[in-house]
Amino acid sequence: MTGATDRPERPDPLDDDLGWMLGIVFRGYVRAAEHVLTDFPGGPRGYQVLTASATGPGRNQGAIAEELGIDRTVLTYLIDDLERPGFVARRPDPSDRRSRLVDVTDAGRAAWEQRREALRRVEAHLLGSLTPTESTTLRTLLQRVACSTQATDPLRNLCEAVTHIHPAPPTEPR
Repeated sequence: MTGATDRPERPDPLDDDLGWMLGIVFRGYVRAAEHVLTDFPGGPRGYQVLTASATGPGRNQGAIAEELGIDRTVLTYLIDDLERPGFVARRPDPSDRRSRLVDVTDAGRAAWEQRREALRRVEAHLLGSLTPTESTTLRTLLQRVACSTQATDPLRNLCEAVTHIHPAPPTEPR
């Protein structure tokens, strides 16, 4: 990492900083993914919306917004962008007339599969320094951490997240 080649006698504190490591990997992924998705409707976020919609039956717009952490208003614009080229279609939710379900079209599924394959190549390049077993292990561990984090999303309840990290000190009896 940063200190490994520059100062072998003194380790760099960033070498074991999770935020720094995640940031480096994230920025590398984002740069490459943006290149692959540059002409995709809605860019990387549009691709995520299509992915969330492509993996099952029609989904409620509110559920997609919550799962992806996207404001509902922004999601509406992203769905509009995906609707123009015919990648998705909206239909009324039979269980809630105020709600709309998002269905992926055949054209949307084809576009999603093509971009998904391109992103797999980006991921393979990014994880190229790992063995296939290490890559699988990293993905498994990241999935576990992501699902756990999603379950206690700090954006939804920051106080609860902070309480898990820094429990309140015990109070003195009076």
